[in-house]
Amino acid sequence: MRTIQERLQESILVIDGAMGTMIQRHKLTEADYRGERFKDWHCDVKGNNDLLSITQPEIIIGIHKQYLEAGADIIETNTFSSTVIAQADYEMQSLAYELNVAAAQCARKAIEEYMAKDPSRPRYVAGAIGPLNKTLSLSPDVNNPGYRAVTFDEVVAAYYEQVKGLVDGGVDLLLIETIFDTLNAKAAIFAIKRYFRDHHQPELPIMISGTITDASGRTLSGQTLEAFYTSVAHARPLSVGLNCALGAAEMRPHIEELSQIASCFTSAYPNAGLPNAMGEYDEQPHETAHFIEEWAKEGFVNIVGGCCGTTPDHIKHIADHVRSIKPRPLPVVEETL
Repeated sequence: MRTIQERLQESILVIDGAMGTMIQRHKLTEADYRGERFKDWHCDVKGNNDLLSITQPEIIIGIHKQYLEAGADIIETNTFSSTVIAQADYEMQSLAYELNVAAAQCARKAIEEYMAKDPSRPRYVAGAIGPLNKTLSLSPDVNNPGYRAVTFDEVVAAYYEQVKGLVDGGVDLLLIETIFDTLNAKAAIFAIKRYFRDHHQPELPIMISGTITDASGRTLSGQTLEAFYTSVAHARPLSVGLNCALGAAEMRPHIEELSQIASCFTSAYPNAGLPNAMGEYDEQPHETAHFIEEWAKEGFVNIVGGCCGTTPDHIKHIADHVRSIKPRPLPVVEETL
């Protein structure tokens, strides 16, 4: 079977769209989130979407299958907040490892069921590693700029446990995504490298996706795109890209720049435009696909998909528009002594 590296040199691969957007369609109640197992949990858990991999696995599997039907080659696990740090919001820190295993198994089951009827090409599970709700580069206290709510070692430990759960659950790739603080991302990279070293296993491919937060072209922690790329290139990632915060129209110049500086594959999965006054996304599937088709024709991308507000319909339009377009060729990098 061809490796994902080989496939990326042959064609543009498609990653899935938003998980939260699809979960919202189910209009779940507090009781739905709790399920039988957590019916007596001592605090509210509605909104803890990652918990649904345990309490409502069929919903998560169903969402994954909709994205596979739409043409996705890569589906992300429902683990954006599955760390001890992020789960503290629901006092469910002890579930972090189990959440990752369960989510990876949901994604794996969806692929196995889909591949049974369409084995035409391989599909991949990407273990989604989110940015955390605490940052290493910025102080949460405006009166004390030197204060940090978390330490580097604590972030590494949280990510290490997440990586263990994702690997034990059977993911094919690890995706560090929606990065607004590169130091958090570097902690995730360190945790991944340490995990595979400790367990004497070959490393899984790492995908890295940052977030440019506004028109300045910088991450929230202040880095330019080139500085961000330089900061993570040592991980030798399968791909580096951008997702979230911006719609495709606003993301275009940054994707073009990244395509010129990255020595690895590039990825892009923008939001469905910018949110309206109600925080909802109005960009239609054919509009998003039009932008991404242009990027593909310009030779900017290897992996494309959608983030906030995107649906299986968005992914279908994107997949249909890029399938016949050649991927961005990897640049020839001269070895230096």
